[in-house]
Amino acid sequence: MMSETSIPQTPQEAAEKITETFNTAAKEFESLKLDTTVPESVRMLAEKTVNQTREAYERGKESLEESIDALERSFDAAGQGATAFNRKLIDIAQRNLNSGFDLAKNLAAAKNLAEIVELQSAFIRSQFDVFASQAGEIRALTTKIAADTAEPIKDQVSRTMDTVRKAS
Repeated sequence: MMSETSIPQTPQEAAEKITETFNTAAKEFESLKLDTTVPESVRMLAEKTVNQTREAYERGKESLEESIDALERSFDAAGQGATAFNRKLIDIAQRNLNSGFDLAKNLAAAKNLAEIVELQSAFIRSQFDVFASQAGEIRALTTKIAADTAEPIKDQVSRTMDTVRKAS
């Protein structure tokens, strides 16, 4: 065997030196076993921390579930709003088509050029009012859709803020 201070000359000697050093360190570490009991205050603190963590997790989980529910209601409202918007556009297009068809029938029945000019002028004047009214209908509908879509999320944010204020 080699002495403690000698430098290994072969790989085998180096391996033996490493094994011997490891075994010595392992024995020293083994002798440091802590057989002491954990103080009651430390156990109580750890238990309290675990309970607080569990409660925070449950609150977070509930909040996440409520947020997901709010998003689902918001998406449902957006889908219903899109359907209502499409129906409104179809209704407006149908009314405009009928109005144009009525103009065509009236123009075909006109007896002279003056009557044709008068019919077209009256149609154009009425169409400005109709388009303004239709724009108002679309604006009112989009405002309602935006409010209906945002309402579930707005309610959830309010509930969350109330919960945060109560917890503070």
